[in-house]
Amino acid sequence: MNAAWAEGGPVILAQHPGTELDRQARLLVSPDLHDAAMQNERPVLLTGSGRLSDDPPRTALFVQLQSASLCGSAGCSTSVYLPDGRKWIQVLDSVSGPITITPEMHEGMHDLLVDGTDRWIWNGTTYTDTQATGEPAPSR
Repeated sequence: MNAAWAEGGPVILAQHPGTELDRQARLLVSPDLHDAAMQNERPVLLTGSGRLSDDPPRTALFVQLQSASLCGSAGCSTSVYLPDGRKWIQVLDSVSGPITITPEMHEGMHDLLVDGTDRWIWNGTTYTDTQATGEPAPSR
């Protein structure tokens, strides 16, 4: 893969024009790209990838679009996708802030830490926010 890679630790997002991951990411966010084009904007597309489990096919695609209309006061949002056969399934939608893949796991998938304090855990289908579920974050 020609993308920023994380196997635990911070997910590095960067431009990767012409790569397969960039092509896949553009397909996944095509409605947002279309909306931005209608406003005469050319968003910057950032991608990264990371292994979220010990199963290599569970390598996630992290996608962020940056433009004036798509980024708010909290910054630009990132979405996370997992491969499912020949398509991608969104497992985390629109979080703002840096993302770290943690050593802690739930249901066989690594937890994600967003913006240093917001822990997201795998529930078997998608990532859920521990702040919303009331589940305590593991002690450090």
